[in-house]
Amino acid sequence: MQARLTPAMGEPQEKAGEEGFDARLLALERIVKELEEGGLGLEAAIGRYQEGIGLLKSCHGTLERTRKRVEELALDAEGALRPLASDPDFEGGTAP
Repeated sequence: MQARLTPAMGEPQEKAGEEGFDARLLALERIVKELEEGGLGLEAAIGRYQEGIGLLKSCHGTLERTRKRVEELALDAEGALRPLASDPDFEGGTAP
């Protein structure tokens, strides 16, 4: 999944036809459960394992993009929260 940000809202959006993070994580959990139960044949187990690895990589990518976005938002907020030099409650005389 590749999250996109809408310019107007700044909210992540799923591309058309792609599952969201929660749905992919749930699918990954089901695969792990199937593999742990051990009822699959070798070829089926390898196929499910391969599918799980793909989901895992996709989830990691989403988390990394989200982490970067949160860092960007934190930097934006930090700049917006600096006191104004003209603020009577600001004791430093100049804004940091």
